[in-house]
Amino acid sequence: MLWLLRLLFTVILAAMLGVTSWASFHCPLFAVPRDVYTHPWFIATLFDAYAGFLTFYVWVAYQQTSWLARLSWFIAVMLLGNIAMAAYCLHALWSVATTEPLAAVLTARRAGPSWLGLGLVAAGIAVLFLA
Repeated sequence: MLWLLRLLFTVILAAMLGVTSWASFHCPLFAVPRDVYTHPWFIATLFDAYAGFLTFYVWVAYQQTSWLARLSWFIAVMLLGNIAMAAYCLHALWSVATTEPLAAVLTARRAGPSWLGLGLVAAGIAVLFLA
């Protein structure tokens, strides 16, 4: 099961990086026409996405024992969405042996500042300011 999940989140990460890069080459991030970002379905979809990000973050906050790690992952997930979420899942999935049960991934507590989270925060901020 761990190998299947590793493959799934690798595909999700690659797809998100691919589609985000493709969109960036076609249109700058903040050049979305007013008719798009004021459309009711765009707003509903955005609320749905961020509700999902917050739901996922609850699990991250449970796992991370450091406030720095919790804060960095919150910012990373809010800035990068599914890119950060897939990276977190891959990090969690690769931190256990394939002989361990899935519960080891889901219930593990992780200490430390989470350098991956901090790196993703830096990437997310760079995307915002370079867009």
